[in-house]
Amino acid sequence: MNHPGQIENGYTPVLDCHTSHIACKFTEIQSKIDRRTGKSMEEEPKFIKTGDSALILLKPSKPMCVETFTEYPPLGRFAVRDMKQTVAVGVIKATNKKDPSKTKK
Repeated sequence: MNHPGQIENGYTPVLDCHTSHIACKFTEIQSKIDRRTGKSMEEEPKFIKTGDSALILLKPSKPMCVETFTEYPPLGRFAVRDMKQTVAVGVIKATNKKDPSKTKK
């Protein structure tokens, strides 16, 4: 992460994934992760800052087509952009799929 301040729950930057550019809300910072081992260092931290690695639950403002990184790597990578610069990059670990039959027509 490369952000001048701290990032907390509710932060809403633009997420670039493949060809889509959609605002996504950081709903929940689930844990800080050790970059070397991949193990959780702190559960439910209040914020993350430059140099931290974290597992975060994101909610897009519009429907978004993504896949997990293990299933399809090109749709499983993303960049977080704010203030006209890339502030973070990451991979998608899991998705919550929406049932297309329940959408409004």
